[in-house]
Amino acid sequence: MRPPVSRHRPSDEGPSGPRPRSYSADLTPPWKKPKAVPEIAAEPGLVVEEPGTGFCGAVIGCEAGTVTLEDRFGKHRVFPLQPGGFLLEGRTVTLVKPSSGPVRPTRTASGSVAVPGARARVARAGRIYVEGRHDAELVEKVWGDDLRIEGVVVEYLEGVDDLPSIVEEFAPGPDARLGVLVDHLVPGSKEWRIAEAVTSDHALVVGHPYIDIWEAVKPSSAGITAWPRVPRGQDWKTGVCRSLGWPPNTGAAWQHILSRVRSYKDLEPELLRCVERLIDHVTVPWEAPRR
Repeated sequence: MRPPVSRHRPSDEGPSGPRPRSYSADLTPPWKKPKAVPEIAAEPGLVVEEPGTGFCGAVIGCEAGTVTLEDRFGKHRVFPLQPGGFLLEGRTVTLVKPSSGPVRPTRTASGSVAVPGARARVARAGRIYVEGRHDAELVEKVWGDDLRIEGVVVEYLEGVDDLPSIVEEFAPGPDARLGVLVDHLVPGSKEWRIAEAVTSDHALVVGHPYIDIWEAVKPSSAGITAWPRVPRGQDWKTGVCRSLGWPPNTGAAWQHILSRVRSYKDLEPELLRCVERLIDHVTVPWEAPRR
């Protein structure tokens, strides 16, 4: 009589019978394995997006299992701190409460929430033009951090007379909008007529009421009681230096004025509205006007 045939190989036998077979290697293909979601401390100023709502903003508070975000328009939203609940530069992350100390917002010179260590965004096709070098330096000092994060480049004109050719060459469109800041834009003036001629859905020209960008700095911030009145026909900057008893060096005078500007609080509200409007024009997604 033949002995029964074992269903197990000898190597599978143990003292009390067959040993269960085990596998120590993970045979799951790499592309099927879930990727680990990094944990990021919800530090003040960190800009993230909540994918469920599409709300994008900077961290301004983190407590009791929630995080508060503020978008660039000042709107606040509170979200729960849940695994994989946010996007950081397009990557899914888990926000966690910072290890120590309260979360306190910090601000840029323009009053926006600062983003520590943020990289400058690749430049947009859109541009903002200002009327001169002094204008560009003032915009950079107050809005520079915001503009780098938004990827907006600021250039300056040699004069408003050059604006039609610049607009024609730039060819503004939905994905490449143009914003222009003009000094002392008075209805009926030559500058006003040029601005009207080039304005379109994709090219926005705004003007502040000041004779020169110097005058957009609050007198108290510049260390004077008031900006002097300069008789018509005289060079305004030279006349200001003469009236204030400053050396007749307008370049040095401007550097003195610029050094007194530390934030948006040192500027007149009319200029703030103009620049913020231009930044929105070139960065906020464009929608065709309803007919």
